[in-house]
Amino acid sequence: MREPGRLGTGRLGTGIGWRPEIAEAVENMPGIDWVEAVAENVCPGHLPESLLRLRARGVTVVPHGVSLGLGGADRPDGARLTALADRAEALGSPLVTEHIAFVRAGGPLTASPLLEAGHLLPVPRSRDALRVLCENVRAAQAALPVPLAVENIAALISWPGEEMTEGQFLYELADRTGVRLLIDVANLHTNHVNRGEDPAKALDELPVEAIAYVHVAGGFERDGVWHDSHAHPVARPVLDILADLASRVTPPGVLLERDENFPEPAELERELTAIRGTLERAEATSRATKRSTAVLAGGRAASGDAGAAQGEAADTGAPTGTDDAPRQRVALAQAALLSALVAGTPAPEGFDRVRLGVQARALAAKRADVVAKVAPELPEILGDGYRPAFLAYAQRRPMTGGYRRDALDFAEHLLLAGLPEGAGTRRLRAWWLERSGPVPLSARPVARLARATRRALLRH
Repeated sequence: MREPGRLGTGRLGTGIGWRPEIAEAVENMPGIDWVEAVAENVCPGHLPESLLRLRARGVTVVPHGVSLGLGGADRPDGARLTALADRAEALGSPLVTEHIAFVRAGGPLTASPLLEAGHLLPVPRSRDALRVLCENVRAAQAALPVPLAVENIAALISWPGEEMTEGQFLYELADRTGVRLLIDVANLHTNHVNRGEDPAKALDELPVEAIAYVHVAGGFERDGVWHDSHAHPVARPVLDILADLASRVTPPGVLLERDENFPEPAELERELTAIRGTLERAEATSRATKRSTAVLAGGRAASGDAGAAQGEAADTGAPTGTDDAPRQRVALAQAALLSALVAGTPAPEGFDRVRLGVQARALAAKRADVVAKVAPELPEILGDGYRPAFLAYAQRRPMTGGYRRDALDFAEHLLLAGLPEGAGTRRLRAWWLERSGPVPLSARPVARLARATRRALLRH
């Protein structure tokens, strides 16, 4: 295990997110220095041949985690940390990355059911949340064999009564833990549209020297809300934010993300060319205009003084031993928010109810999309009825496990309700039995309750 510390000065260059759907295209793209793979989609003992070929050519592969939930109230799960470490070692990676987000809430800290978001949700920028996040990041750093970098996320909603800006929050996190930052400029644009936050101010406040690399991705705007889709072309405002960042510091690496709706390889190459051009122009312009190191340090010191005036100086973020009060406060707040989003409970005080509705619908839509991918037989069996049936199911039945568990629970819900009719029921029943075990569904309530209880016990 390693002590927390900063990544070396090695450069990554220009990269692209590796996905199975575009694996061949990525291998054939010119000028790809490195790739990033979703950690949870890679098995250390059975690495995809495409990644092995890229590694053999000297292309760096970085595992990018999405399920650790470092911003959650619970301490990082040991099994998830071990899995992330295994992937880093199997891929020979120089670092691993995760998100500043929570992905589940509830459980023992709140004496309530554990809920899964199936998505990255923003943590409140409060002193409590910062203390918990710092402790969780330190635990992850101690468990990982390589340095950790954490990513700012896109958000549709804002927490009421936040005590810091995004830039201040990221600065404090990096300063207290030595963690590197993965800055997603598309997420800065998303938060500009959705939460009115100035990307330039965030870049002014965050420690640009702590940046490990940068994400660039596409999205779209609908009804005044920007959706960070990773399925659309990169917008000009996102490249403008990249140019602003690159005028302040030369990022060690820049990566294009695309997760869905993959275009022809030539289109991805054009986007990479636009990213390289943006970086080159920013570097040329910044030679005459970049601030001196002394000016930057002075600006950050002034920001730190302001934080100290609000009481931040006394909060070092150090582990508190038996003081779990901050964790419990964060746990209660996150559980209330997630329950409103996925279980239909009332919106917590201070939140924008309209925006919460947008987020809730987005979470349900993502669940439907991912379940359709992990269990493609369900849309085949249900046809056009799959999506409305799943969205209706998701309104009051939150996800309590992974997406594969969600698919089985959805199928069981339909079967117990006598849906679909006719041949569809037989096909769905056969699919469910094949994946959930040899014992068939029973029409007797007591038998159903016994099996449901058994499932609940097995989950814990």
